[in-house]
Amino acid sequence: MEAYIVEEPGGKFRKTDFPRPPLRPNHVLVRIEASGVNPLDTKIRAGKAAHAKQSLPAVLGLDMAGIIEELGPDVTAFKRGDEVFGMVGGVGGLQGTLAEFIAADVDLLAPKPSKLSMRQAAALPLVAITAWEGLVDRAKVCAGQTVLVHAGAGGVGHIAVQLARSYGARVFSTVSAEKKHIVEGFGATPIDYRSCSVEEYVAEMTGGKGFDIVFDTVGGATLDASFVAVKRYTGHVVSCLGWGNHSLAPLSFRGATYSGVFTLLPLITGEGRAHHGEILAHITALVETGKLMPLLNDHVISAADIDSAHTLVESGAVGKVVVELGG
Repeated sequence: MEAYIVEEPGGKFRKTDFPRPPLRPNHVLVRIEASGVNPLDTKIRAGKAAHAKQSLPAVLGLDMAGIIEELGPDVTAFKRGDEVFGMVGGVGGLQGTLAEFIAADVDLLAPKPSKLSMRQAAALPLVAITAWEGLVDRAKVCAGQTVLVHAGAGGVGHIAVQLARSYGARVFSTVSAEKKHIVEGFGATPIDYRSCSVEEYVAEMTGGKGFDIVFDTVGGATLDASFVAVKRYTGHVVSCLGWGNHSLAPLSFRGATYSGVFTLLPLITGEGRAHHGEILAHITALVETGKLMPLLNDHVISAADIDSAHTLVESGAVGKVVVELGG
């Protein structure tokens, strides 16, 4: 099969002939039609993701959408010809999604939303799973709550905004002035974090009470700000970039709580994989009912331009960048 490998940290992608992966129990062979490119993919390629190591040379890529070609032993959840999507490889020694085929654990897969193209579906797995684990699994979002999503125009952020809205929460989002229309379009109240302090927007948006849930998708100083923005006693902060050194004093003085999200854990350890498939099945249902839609970058990129796709992501491009492999 055709595959695209990186041979050294920061190296270019090289097209090569690669052995078609054998099928093990509970796995299916998927013909990959599209592969999403996350900021994490660029860090893995650069050798700068200590938490998501992939020994090089390797086929990279975490997310994909495609069509099932063959079934492994005892697989009954899917059939040949099914369109599926998932976050299925690219770390921990697993083959990535920048290839013609991948042998994917069926626990990691869900039916592709019929309303989405392969390109759109490939944009969803990592960001949607991260948003779900943060808001639903950890923070237990529910109707009537106030939810602050930091960087609501970003990859995880724009899905988190829509997900919180689908649960009936009132959603607010920090965003730069030039991107405020994006979060407004998804139903959130924009907060220009450059023009006002945390204390100022907490006072304006919540009457000084703080937000029920604060979802940090940025890390660093933004996580520290989250500890100041959360509601006393019942508030919950969740972060998908919670590493680094942080003072818990502001959180403790509010009697609030904190959770971290490490989306790659099932891929790396093998534990909890079935939950990823369950989450994506919920995401499919939300898409089909019109409650969630991925934001794509305007550039349509073929397999011949994978290097430019990574450059685009590294530049901070708006919308998810996806490489089309099929057809």
